[in-house]
Amino acid sequence: MGYLALVSGAGNGTVEMVPLSSDDSFHFEILRILGHARYGGSDIAEVLTAAGGIEPGNFTSFSSTFLALAERTHSSVDSINPAQDRISLRDAFFSASNYYRAADFYLHGSWADPLINDLWAKQAASFQTAISLLPVPGQLVSIKADGFEIPAIFYAVDPPRGRSPKRRPTLIVGNGYDGSQEEMLHVVGLAALERGWNVITYEGPGQPTVRRNQNLGFITEWEKVVTPVVDYLHTRRDVDTDRLGLYGYSFGAWLATRAAAFEHRISAVVAIDGIYDVGASFLAQLPHPLQDLFSSSRQQELDAAINQALASPHAPTQLRWAVEQGLWSFKLNSSYAFLNKTKEMTMEGLTERVTAPVFVGAAEDDIFFKGQPEQLKEALGSKATFYEFKSEDGSGSHCQVGAAVTLNRVVFSWLDEVLGNK
Repeated sequence: MGYLALVSGAGNGTVEMVPLSSDDSFHFEILRILGHARYGGSDIAEVLTAAGGIEPGNFTSFSSTFLALAERTHSSVDSINPAQDRISLRDAFFSASNYYRAADFYLHGSWADPLINDLWAKQAASFQTAISLLPVPGQLVSIKADGFEIPAIFYAVDPPRGRSPKRRPTLIVGNGYDGSQEEMLHVVGLAALERGWNVITYEGPGQPTVRRNQNLGFITEWEKVVTPVVDYLHTRRDVDTDRLGLYGYSFGAWLATRAAAFEHRISAVVAIDGIYDVGASFLAQLPHPLQDLFSSSRQQELDAAINQALASPHAPTQLRWAVEQGLWSFKLNSSYAFLNKTKEMTMEGLTERVTAPVFVGAAEDDIFFKGQPEQLKEALGSKATFYEFKSEDGSGSHCQVGAAVTLNRVVFSWLDEVLGNK
């Protein structure tokens, strides 16, 4: 797992790694929350202070610490006069929402834990209050799909202008394996609005709101999610439907690229970071004996071995979280079944069907999908623009966590060039 890099004061240019937690997984998640500060999702000092009180490897400690911070932040709105300072009120609700999501992050090992839904209700309520206080309030939208509803939020650059609004380029933004659409406002949404782009965020099966409210796990056919969103955008007079960007984040990068193979009204795809084969990446993170059990279809032995490993108090945080999150988000009770499902999630045989140009991001120190961006670039050929984010610039972690300004500068420069946004 990556570390926060600081240049040594010795003056020799060496780089020292300063962990936010001695637990690598906790470090990454704290950096992720910290990285939302630039776009209104957290405050630096309060996150660092909270981090100092978290016991490494203790999921309950992580949750309770961020829950306490969320409650303190939420209660701070009582001292704000909304008639005089809507901005402070909005910022407090955004941060509270983010901290409630952090408190939920490591809880999915027990599906019956009431906090899974309670914390989500609190984060949603806080977030919805915050977006109502934006200069142009965010609009909650429910889009019908085949057998499920897509919760979405539309953010417009311009306030309503009657019958002839300005048609703006619009970015369709989806998160991945564990993230919410709310998070994406702080990753890329506000950056897009600043640059004159409308934004619509969405969630499909397996993602936080749909998993909770509709009890649906991830599906492979992600075009069934994206196409209804595109249909919706075609009904709006403030959207330039000739300039639609599709943005996928983390595992969402594979989902977006898959969808673009079937939905050809997309003008450009952004894959942060690029993924060619989800199943191969997940399998590669297991020890070789477990990989062998899966490859030889020994389901019971594999499930028993993973369950035994997770029962140990010394189980690595990253392994424990990855399995628990995977089973919950895919709505499966077997690690073997989970790995088997992800085998379907490959771009093999599909890249030739992608017609839009694709920005393929790569993180130099990505620990989850190392090598996958290169495979996707190779398969897409001339349709791909490959860009490696470097650790020496602070942007080499998975999805450029903690370096959103750099990420957005590079991505929007490419989008403006490809789509001609003025």
